[in-house]
Amino acid sequence: MPEPIPPTPSADPEDSPPPRAAATRRLRPAVAGLLLLGVTAVIGSAPADGSAPAPPGGRLQVDTTTCGTPPEKLPAGPLSFSVTNNSKVFATLYLVSPDASLAYAEIPWLGPGRTLPLATTLTGGQYAVRCVFSSGPVLTTRPVTVAGTASGAVAGYQPMPDKEMGAPVKAYRDYVKAALPGLLTAGRTLDADVAGGDLAAAKADWLTAHLDYERLGAAYNSFGNFDTSLNGLANGLPQGVDTPDWTGFFAVEYGLWHGWSADRLRPVTQRLVTDIDGLVQDFPSEDTDPGDLSLRVHEILENSLQFQLNGIADYGSGTTLATLDANIQGTEKVLEILAPVIRPRDPGLLDRLNRELPSYDGEVTAYRAKDGSWTASSNLGAAQRRRLDGDLGQLLEELAVLPNLLTPRNHA
Repeated sequence: MPEPIPPTPSADPEDSPPPRAAATRRLRPAVAGLLLLGVTAVIGSAPADGSAPAPPGGRLQVDTTTCGTPPEKLPAGPLSFSVTNNSKVFATLYLVSPDASLAYAEIPWLGPGRTLPLATTLTGGQYAVRCVFSSGPVLTTRPVTVAGTASGAVAGYQPMPDKEMGAPVKAYRDYVKAALPGLLTAGRTLDADVAGGDLAAAKADWLTAHLDYERLGAAYNSFGNFDTSLNGLANGLPQGVDTPDWTGFFAVEYGLWHGWSADRLRPVTQRLVTDIDGLVQDFPSEDTDPGDLSLRVHEILENSLQFQLNGIADYGSGTTLATLDANIQGTEKVLEILAPVIRPRDPGLLDRLNRELPSYDGEVTAYRAKDGSWTASSNLGAAQRRRLDGDLGQLLEELAVLPNLLTPRNHA
């Protein structure tokens, strides 16, 4: 499969622009890992004067008027250009095919006055270096001819401009918008059960409503504060599960399975309906970052590994495997929507995921009984847990390629 372009890390925080403020979710892991191709080390012999060795690709001095002058010919194999940004703005550097249809390496952000390697492994062919400056200029060097063949050469892949994610984002927003009224209906049914004192029915209808919400996991960054109100854990609250203003699905779950009376539960289910209705009204006005979908397609199941399989998000119902099943369905939906932009870049990855996600879902649903009940994650045997954990971990490694693969690379 085509390898993802490796963003070259910088040891100096000044090499990166200030990060965009990230929205948080109570179930979001602190760190989302990405499976990235390692950066090739700079190779060369130190000159007699003790100065730094010249890398195989040479040194490139770039500014808003030039992208440097790389050698006309280079041998196949590991290559590294030492790139210095002499401009006063940030630059993004790419190693591309002459027509820019394929990219092979990149430096995502190179700060003014900074130097970083543009490193990769290439087989025979023609290539060029492209510089994209934050102030607007886009420059490309003369072609570089690489002679010979090399094992382990990076397979170039098609860069993706921002606008290409427009259609998938719209499709996903349409999917969420169509699903929200059903979520509201499920919430109202749950509230009606509690209002009527039928807590047995409320337990069944709680699960229906909660799973409806969990299938929308890729949209939570567009839900604003409603996600915290609807799906916040008690972890970190001042009094934990006894915090008076704890709201949402998990608060309802805790009450239902810890002997709360209908009168005590009713304000919580009423608030749940109010928040769902608020989300329905608010969602059309919220923005969805084009980068969210490719990131969430990995994070949805990473959350499941952290919170569902370990039972952290179980407040008494024993249904975290049902939530995992809903999360798999949510991931499959996002993958379906992203398929048109994944296939031209990595068809093998898409085919594997389309096999592996249903296969893993089959493993999970094996723990659902004919009467609809689920095995609690705490009741899994050691071998069962190892298999579910291991297979999900392997699946996450595949999914982790997508955020980098689908990162917008304008002018690459």
